[in-house]
Amino acid sequence: MSENSTEVPVVYEDNHLLAVNKPAGMLVQPAYGDEFALEVCMKTYLKQKYNKPGEVFLGICHRIDRPVSGLVLMARTSKALVRLNQQFKEKEPKKTYHALVEGRPLKQEDQLSGWLLRDMQKNKSRIIQTEQQGAKEAKLRYKVLAQGNTLSLLEVHLETGRHHQIRAQLAYAGWPIYGDVKYGARRGLADRSIALHARKLRILHPVRQEKITLLAAYPKVPWWEIFKTDQ
Repeated sequence: MSENSTEVPVVYEDNHLLAVNKPAGMLVQPAYGDEFALEVCMKTYLKQKYNKPGEVFLGICHRIDRPVSGLVLMARTSKALVRLNQQFKEKEPKKTYHALVEGRPLKQEDQLSGWLLRDMQKNKSRIIQTEQQGAKEAKLRYKVLAQGNTLSLLEVHLETGRHHQIRAQLAYAGWPIYGDVKYGARRGLADRSIALHARKLRILHPVRQEKITLLAAYPKVPWWEIFKTDQ
């Protein structure tokens, strides 16, 4: 991935917001001097597109993991950032993820719940069924969109937002995300991504005060072509 921000598809843009379809493998924000982070790329994009002098303002409203693809929303003004941060704090935005998993859930729809413990040293989380010190409650709902012989496509809605929650809960249920060897998948994928995609985001526009729904197309890789869906 080069720093050329045109490689990041823009899903929505106005004077207040910028929503993009992050490629898998890209950090949302720089870490340890990583100059190819999404934030840096999109600041470059705005600077070049609008011929802006000096530093470009761009506020990150939420994040997705490096190997995950899909929607990331950013604020182009401080006013929009404050209002969006409040929305995310109050869990108002509706996030929809699509996950391609190993196995076949028996129930077409269900809730998964438990307690999540994070291991900071290993950068990994695990699910336990009884509360312990340091554990946080984790809940999500899933719906099966399609099933094959060995893989299933799930729609996932988070009811809590925890570290690696979707990855840990689906693995604990017996359906690790395709390619996610860290959480028990049989093998990794060629591009080192995992088949988890931030598919849809519904928010209240911070200025116009109207609800908007953003949709990110699947990555153009073979495993996302297994099941065709418009959902």
